[in-house]
Amino acid sequence: MKLYGIRNCDTVKKARKWLDEAGINYEFHDFKKDGLDSGRLSQWEQAAGWDVLLNRRGTTWRKLPDEVRDNISAQSAHDLMLDNPSIIKRPVVEHGDTVSVGFNADEWAERFKH
Repeated sequence: MKLYGIRNCDTVKKARKWLDEAGINYEFHDFKKDGLDSGRLSQWEQAAGWDVLLNRRGTTWRKLPDEVRDNISAQSAHDLMLDNPSIIKRPVVEHGDTVSVGFNADEWAERFKH
């Protein structure tokens, strides 16, 4: 399992704590520090959808000019997420052949039960 996010993100901290307490092994990738390539992002977009990955609730989104927000498309969202990974909803988890976005303890308990 690989968990992608930003180290100081509260949701990522909760997710990592949950995994640690559940005894689930995972690899953490900080995409702000360690980067994110276009191919990986494209895989996530195909698996989860670019609109799911794009965090429209965060400050990064709110700071964008209206014209960018009002005219967002799959391609412009892809470019935006590559240029500014902090606009990606976190965490992104690759587990087996699945990709999930966000953290919900109840869903994770069902998904990752041994």
